[in-house]
Order: sequence, then C-alpha cells, then structure tokens
Amino acid sequence: MAAGAGSFESFEGGFDDPSADADDPSAEVLAEAAAAFGLLASSARLHLVWALAQGESDVSGLAERVGGALPAISQHLAKLKLAGLVRSRREGRRVVYLVDDPDVVTIVRLMVGQLADRRAEGAGAQTGARAGRLRGLGA
Repeated sequence: MAAGAGSFESFEGGFDDPSADADDPSAEVLAEAAAAFGLLASSARLHLVWALAQGESDVSGLAERVGGALPAISQHLAKLKLAGLVRSRREGRRVVYLVDDPDVVTIVRLMVGQLADRRAEGAGAQTGARAGRLRGLGA
C-alpha cells in the first residue's frame, strides 16, 4: 500500500512513523482492542457502524438502510453500545444512535474505503484473495 492520503502510513503514529512509541501496548489495551475488532468482525455490525459514521439514526432507519430485522439490529446496537463503540440518546419516544468517537469513525472509513477503492480500481481478484487470507487467519 503506497503512503498517502487514506493509508496507514499517512497518519501520525502510523506504521512507518519513526516518532511512534516503540513500547508495546499493555495486555489490557490489546485485549480491549481485540474485543472491539471482534465486534466489528460481524459484517452486520460493521455496516451499522459505517452507517452511523455517516450520521445518527434510529433503529428503524438503520434497519431500512442495512436491510435487517428490527430485533436483530437492536441486538447488534446493544452489543456495540456495551463496548462503547456507539452511544444513544432519547429524543421523545425515539432512541437515536451515533458514533461520536472520531477514532472509530476513522478506522472504519479507512478500512472500508481502502477495500472499496481497490475494488473500483479493478483489483477484485486481489481483494478476494486477501479476504480469503483474512478468513484463514480467523477473521
């Protein structure tokens, strides 16, 4: 992946940033990150976070957008909320969900955007091979 806008190398603290902290994160931080990524390993939950990264919505709007049943969407949102990846607020009788952590939004947009760009550039076979490799890693 070339360095530039939208690549891992382009943000402060990226893989190629010599100023990045050389110390490994604590086991607790790694476990928390793994749990968050584990939640996003579900394409349904990833789609919900993607949709909420575009703007807040209630359960009905999310169900319509991502094509799921209301109970399933509600269960996914409850898991995401419990993990701190989304939050909610009440507006009268409606509960509105949002992602207010810019880092979560950045990570989701970066990964989904990179994969979408690769597909658009005609690298579908390469992307498919990568997805197969990721599945082989337990993703």
